[in-house]
Amino acid sequence: MYKNISLLGLQWGDEGKGKVVDNLAENNLDAAVRYQGGHNAGHTLIVDGKKVVFHLLPSAICHPNIQCFIGRGVVVSLDALFSEIDDAAEVLGNLEGRLTISSACSLIQPYHIKLDQLREQSNNLTKIGTTGRGIGTSYEDRVGRRSIRIADLYDESKLKEKITQALDFYNSIFTHSFGANEININELFDQNLQQAEKLKPYVGNVIEEIRNLQNQDKKILFEGAQGALLDISLGTYPFVTSSNLIGGITSGAGVSPSDVDYTIGITKAYTTRVGEGPFPTELFDEVGTYLAETGGEVGATTGRPRRCGWLDGLLLENMTRLSGVNGLCLTKIDVLDGLEKVKICTSYKSSKSFEELIETMDIEDVQPQYLELEGWSEPTAGITQFDDLNDNAKAFVEKVEEISGVPVIMISTGPKREDTIIRQQI
Repeated sequence: MYKNISLLGLQWGDEGKGKVVDNLAENNLDAAVRYQGGHNAGHTLIVDGKKVVFHLLPSAICHPNIQCFIGRGVVVSLDALFSEIDDAAEVLGNLEGRLTISSACSLIQPYHIKLDQLREQSNNLTKIGTTGRGIGTSYEDRVGRRSIRIADLYDESKLKEKITQALDFYNSIFTHSFGANEININELFDQNLQQAEKLKPYVGNVIEEIRNLQNQDKKILFEGAQGALLDISLGTYPFVTSSNLIGGITSGAGVSPSDVDYTIGITKAYTTRVGEGPFPTELFDEVGTYLAETGGEVGATTGRPRRCGWLDGLLLENMTRLSGVNGLCLTKIDVLDGLEKVKICTSYKSSKSFEELIETMDIEDVQPQYLELEGWSEPTAGITQFDDLNDNAKAFVEKVEEISGVPVIMISTGPKREDTIIRQQI
């Protein structure tokens, strides 16, 4: 069995990672690590019949025997974190001793959120469709080497100096570029100190703890947030998130790339996207409406309706290769139940070759060309054995394997944990 497993969505997020983590957690998992992103991620789980949504906490926190970590690659809003810990405690109990957050994490401060929202509201700037939660602006500070990190909360003089420098910079932008009010230095400083005390039980050395677990031959899962098509370097730039999902484990968790034994990629049986940006296979007809309604396609984090379309096989194959995926989890196949025809995009009609397109991911004006498969009327919902699937549903799965170049090792046939076909144990 594999000891260090990477889990990554291969589309624009919302692929159903939370449920897959939940299934993996049943299989002798010892630890789970979030290594990038912020509270713009969203994992929805059903725990004892109750719906639980995690934004920062690893999904595996639902299992009391699993140690969970938030690595240095994550940008942390303490308000959001405390709210999530409090909500989770109602279902899971006290998380102290089970959750460790790296002292090297950069913090999302109120000025990050304010600037993010002012930009999105501006008529003079490109609308990216961010969640307005300060994720990108916090990453900008990290790249600009001016982040306030969790460790800084416990050095009052250093913290005061950093907050003063930050607000000199941000308040100038607020007043001169947007005509907005300034943020008060003293109020923000006091807020940070208060939060530091509440956070202290969770702060630790994530690199050292993970190494200790590896030395004990423990099974560790590295959870990616969002999806590969939102990777800052390899996604549909500029309509992307602000962190590296593909290859982000090394810098975000502090482990060697060679430590990862197996990478699981997750894809829906169709495609969805929240926010702005190109979406070649997007549907604007009754089928798109059917997918949205049947699939319950509303963003777990934003509450925004998701745009829906057919599965894009070209992008799936590209992201499978770039991510080093060994096996696929195919989710929401049950949403396709009852459709007369099911389509998969297998090529683009464009003045550029696909090789040229994926270099820049400039796919705004391409025209998708489809392979059309026979649909199925027999429900796949709730099926737990591959042999019990309708032959046309099996043919769809096999076509996904052919296009992606890797086996489909797990198929989700519904929202509940048990609505799963396991074809290979990891």
